[in-house]
Amino acid sequence: MEELRAVLWRPRFARYIRPESINPYLMQIWNVAQHIDIASPIRACRDPKDDMFREVAVHGQADLIVTGDRDLLALNPFRGIAILTPREYLERE
Repeated sequence: MEELRAVLWRPRFARYIRPESINPYLMQIWNVAQHIDIASPIRACRDPKDDMFREVAVHGQADLIVTGDRDLLALNPFRGIAILTPREYLERE
């Protein structure tokens, strides 16, 4: 949640979400999110900060990860989990 909060406050996202909407939006996500316990760490990404997304996906048995992060996209697929750009996700059937 802290990572999402930090990303949403970046200037490039200002055209998508107003600053006063960020906290209510995060609360909505928190209320419906499935919280995942990480049983074992995963170290696979060029950027170690991105490993947390793989950990959540693997331990949460996700079908896919949607991201624009090139370090994450470079390991597509990861343990059977597809890693797609937002455009690729939207273009799927």
